[in-house]
Amino acid sequence: MAKTILLLSLVALTFNCLAFAFEPSPLQDFCVADTTSPARVNGLACKDPTMVQASDFSFSGLHIPGNTSNAVGFGAKAVNVVQVPGLNTLGISLVRLDYPPWGINPPHTHPRASEILTVIEGSLEVGFVTSNPENRLISKVLQKGDVFVFPVGLVHFQRNVGHGNAVAIAALSSQNPGVITIANAVFGSKAPIASDLLAKAFQVDKKIVEQIQWKF
Repeated sequence: MAKTILLLSLVALTFNCLAFAFEPSPLQDFCVADTTSPARVNGLACKDPTMVQASDFSFSGLHIPGNTSNAVGFGAKAVNVVQVPGLNTLGISLVRLDYPPWGINPPHTHPRASEILTVIEGSLEVGFVTSNPENRLISKVLQKGDVFVFPVGLVHFQRNVGHGNAVAIAALSSQNPGVITIANAVFGSKAPIASDLLAKAFQVDKKIVEQIQWKF
């Protein structure tokens, strides 16, 4: 019995340590980001709390649509620690997503956050792909008021499949979730990835890869 209790205690302690390692609990009421500080930390240094203002915790303009005049027909308006310094160390952020008809948020990942998306207007086809070796596509068409979750790090996408504009709001579990758009990263890296390497990876002709790289 004593061994069982000890084992359970060690398991509980392990999970507790992992939780704190991933997202440590704040040690003060807030840590408003000091963007002028030369300090280099995992996040941003704290502003003097006596200098903190309400503006450090607020943002205006989320009612204004994002710019969708681009090749994929998609606009994003982020509200993260860059826009709201008060989000520093809190592990949350927000983004407004706008899609004209058939506009897409192309396949991408957030390396530091899970995402929960709510459709405000229109219809969205959404989905994510599980990791190797299954690479299973999990997809669904959402209507106004529907919610969908994208697990951290997995490739995911959205597409407007309605006749009018679509709008969504997404919350992410990081003050700075990051985004890696797959096509941009693979074909538009600086410096470029060798075209013969990509041709072999995608099993296509090298000239096709070079044509795609040229577009990026």
